[in-house]
Amino acid sequence: MTQHHRITLLPGDGIGPEIMAVAVEVLREVASKCALQLEFTEALIGGAAIDATGSPLPEETLETCRKSDAVLLAAIGGYKWDNLARQQRPETGLLGLRAGLGLFANLRPATIFPQLIDASSLKREVVEGVDIMVVRELTGGIYFGQPKGIFEAETGEKRGVNTMAYLEGEIDRIAKVGFETAQKRRGKLCSVDKANVLDVSQLWRDRVTLMAAQYPDVELSHLYVDNAAMQLVRAPKQFDTIVTGNLFGDILSDEAAMLTGSIGMLPSASLGADGPGLFEPVHGSAPDIAGQDKANPLAQVLSAAMMLRYGLDCPEGADKIEQAVLQVLEQGYRTGDIMSEGMKAVGCQGMGEALLEALRSF
Repeated sequence: MTQHHRITLLPGDGIGPEIMAVAVEVLREVASKCALQLEFTEALIGGAAIDATGSPLPEETLETCRKSDAVLLAAIGGYKWDNLARQQRPETGLLGLRAGLGLFANLRPATIFPQLIDASSLKREVVEGVDIMVVRELTGGIYFGQPKGIFEAETGEKRGVNTMAYLEGEIDRIAKVGFETAQKRRGKLCSVDKANVLDVSQLWRDRVTLMAAQYPDVELSHLYVDNAAMQLVRAPKQFDTIVTGNLFGDILSDEAAMLTGSIGMLPSASLGADGPGLFEPVHGSAPDIAGQDKANPLAQVLSAAMMLRYGLDCPEGADKIEQAVLQVLEQGYRTGDIMSEGMKAVGCQGMGEALLEALRSF
């Protein structure tokens, strides 16, 4: 029986349209093999939306996303919009999209591809076999807490204020995602906080510890964020699943990404209690190489695989995409960011063509 799904595409800025084009062609090929009917609708976000409408997240875009089964985002931002007021910047559109869709859980895998071990800046024996999933709380914490802003202090100086705050319910729901993710992996969950200094982190630790009783098959540990950052580069294979707050997760997931050698290889999924999920690569818009056919589309393609797996309940399609990525890497195809001696240099389009050829061979 054919499954019909509506997907909102958000190409965004910089290299976004290029890598999105590759992902869409890959999805079309997979759909033909998996009894899927995919209906694509494009919408504006980020700098492209600012130029067209004056807003980084037009209401029309948010409504289109809400009516879809999944949202596939490429990249937003660029130097062109850096000097705008904060509420008008592309990044504000992304925060608004996450909040507007109720996406509180961000899943960011950091997995070493055997073919790319030597692309990592760490020694082979340190990173070989690394397979980490960072579960980051996405709609609370210091990025959303009130009060915030730049105010005039009693001394006449300007004073910048941001508030880190979490409700019990916000902690409980992300902890639940962390425990359930660990159950599907290797049964180890590390909760990262700063409970030795921050009251909000003490509440975080208390709630996560309390919930552990509901998951006796998961081994729970706790680390302070500074130690966790050190351990990720000292001995990353000790980690299976990490659950943490918004700020710490933002930093640690990027650190974990670099264990793999290139941020251009890593996808992510942002999920809510219901409604469509948001799937996007973890890298930025790379405006310096936009339009030059130099971008690595693999993180975007793997984000499409996560969309099939977590958003559309089509693990067969996700498996096919992931197998195609492994096959092209095994065949030696490399974009500039993962290039090494003796490999076959290709651009964004060339990598897309190699992926399609691999998919057709299955």
